[in-house]
Amino acid sequence: MYNPKYYEVTDKTKLFEFMQDNSFGILFSHTGDEPMATHLPFVIDGQSGEQGLILGHMAKANRQWRYADGQQVMVVFHGPHTYVSPTWYQEEEVVPTWNYVAVHVTGIFRAFEDKKGMEETVARLTAQHEASQPKPWQMDFNTEYSDQMLKRVVGFQIEITSLQGKWKLNQNQSDERRKRVAKQLKIAGGEVNIRVAELIDEDIAG
Repeated sequence: MYNPKYYEVTDKTKLFEFMQDNSFGILFSHTGDEPMATHLPFVIDGQSGEQGLILGHMAKANRQWRYADGQQVMVVFHGPHTYVSPTWYQEEEVVPTWNYVAVHVTGIFRAFEDKKGMEETVARLTAQHEASQPKPWQMDFNTEYSDQMLKRVVGFQIEITSLQGKWKLNQNQSDERRKRVAKQLKIAGGEVNIRVAELIDEDIAG
């Protein structure tokens, strides 16, 4: 992605934390004739492989995995984003923009259908999202129902080869202008606006 130096984030720990906090992303690949994209929840494993792994599963009926197997793919993780009005700068010669945070991951996609691997991937993904529940649900893999469900999906892992992080938070403007933007976002309210304002404040503070 187009990523000027003042927006670029390269700290691996920060990028992995972001992906883990925003783990519902978009998998992009190519059939040779047309691009393909699937919205999926992912498990982010920063401790495996040379640069980390992304794990997940998709419907077996989704033909994307057949084309992607063994090929280079991209996963996009996006965080909070919001519009910035030029009036917020309280100065002349300014234009509208959009603030956002995103990470693009490139890697090699490998599909698998073995029962053990499928169970491990599904269990990890379930545990990741059930952790916040009062009584976390666990899948019983010793039932006919679970066998049937697993037959309808395909597991995969993506061996990460590169990471790009972009924190576009008005860094091309003065700190004073940025503080005005953050203030207006807080006044506007809403979870997304507040979070973007916090990110601006954090970046200014260094």
